[in-house]
Amino acid sequence: MAQTTRSAAAQGSGERDAPAPQPKGFRSAELGWPHLERIPHPPRRLPLLGDILGANARTPLQDSMRMAHDLGPIFRRKAFGKEFVFVWGAELAADLADESRFAKHVGLGVANLRPVAGDGLFTAYNHEPNWQLAHDILAPGFSRDAMEGYHPLMLDVARQLTARWDDREAAGRPVDVPGDMTKLTLETIARTGFGHDFGSFERSAPHPFVTAMVGTLSFAQRRNVVPPLLTPLMLRGASRRNDADMAYLNSTVDAVVAARRAASGRGGQGDLLDRMLEVAHPETGERLTPENIRRQVITFLVAGHETTSGALSFALHYLSRHPDVLARARAEVDEVWGTEGEPAYEQVAKLRYVRRVLDESLRLWPTAPGFAREAREDTVLGGVHPMRRGAWALVLAAMLHRDPAAWGEHPEEFDPDRFAPSAVRARPAHVFKPFGTGARACIGRQFALHEATLVLGLLLRRYDLHADPAYRLRVAERLTLMPDGLTLRLTRRAPAA
Repeated sequence: MAQTTRSAAAQGSGERDAPAPQPKGFRSAELGWPHLERIPHPPRRLPLLGDILGANARTPLQDSMRMAHDLGPIFRRKAFGKEFVFVWGAELAADLADESRFAKHVGLGVANLRPVAGDGLFTAYNHEPNWQLAHDILAPGFSRDAMEGYHPLMLDVARQLTARWDDREAAGRPVDVPGDMTKLTLETIARTGFGHDFGSFERSAPHPFVTAMVGTLSFAQRRNVVPPLLTPLMLRGASRRNDADMAYLNSTVDAVVAARRAASGRGGQGDLLDRMLEVAHPETGERLTPENIRRQVITFLVAGHETTSGALSFALHYLSRHPDVLARARAEVDEVWGTEGEPAYEQVAKLRYVRRVLDESLRLWPTAPGFAREAREDTVLGGVHPMRRGAWALVLAAMLHRDPAAWGEHPEEFDPDRFAPSAVRARPAHVFKPFGTGARACIGRQFALHEATLVLGLLLRRYDLHADPAYRLRVAERLTLMPDGLTLRLTRRAPAA
């Protein structure tokens, strides 16, 4: 592992002056990397325009992945005066995971979500006190006891999915995998976390909440690639639609919260919304403000279903294309669950191979495909690249998960046995990061993994999956990743004997 070097100021002891506040807004790389010339960039860089030749505004992540292959474990891209540093090498990513020297950086598309999510858990700046307050209040909502309480609701939503898929199978029609996984995961987080039923499976089209959510995510993505001076012209219509989308998200959440407040005194449900409304910080006695509650609910509804639906969709794609893996996963489900129609909470964690399938899908296509880290103080990355306090880099998780130094000679191949215990122990730390890293990593990780493993087990037990031979995986980008146009044909299996 590369040695890291901290500045003399960082190594010093004793009293020091309070650091100056970080500058607000976007910080281009030349402001924080004194020796930017050490970091390669694509050829054919154009004056003023930067590295735009061959770039596709709809697939910036996949463009960066292609550049990473050519430029190595750290590189930079520039567009319209903004320069970004990307990191994907395993050693450098491990260095950035050092919480004593680096912290989460809210930048790129994440900051573009702040008009609607504000200082919610995902979009809060590190200095904003509501992040720690909300984290401390809500963390018990993801304890083992809480998770066991969510399990029956997860099963109930899964029954709605299988009823829909039974109808499609009986009619000989394929299923829309991303669309149905989105309905499933939205209903799951809405019902378990907030006691709300969107009625997604009763609709032929996506719920308007999903449409508005996709709109805000897509708009945040577009703002990353449009020159700031041209934004008012190029995104005028999109800005109006985004304003309408944000207003709909806010009004929907306000109605959910108002309904819960109106029902107070009838016995709490003990879910995330109850914690937001009723629980004070155990040490300070502080409570979340009404505005922050709205922001937290939006954060959970969006982040709590968008990434999980993508993970399930990619996993189903790979299962349908690898019959040997599918057969092995199904055999495990049949063995572990026996003749029981539905699993108990503790039986889900016993699906270890199914979990490997999910992890391998998240390795190849982490639905949150990157995360940014900023230097807490002056430091040197990997012993080579000086960084000033506040300098930041974007870790490309989708490429970190393909680094041959960590994953072997054929990292593009789908192989769930990469996550066998012996293989995991043999790998370096910090090379698998589908949920971010450090203190600001996803608070709902165990919720998402339990839900996804449960659903995969139920679907494998009930159906044979048949891929469309003509389909080639296309990945849609809207800050998160999702298979585009993925359908599967189904046939019902005989019930387990």
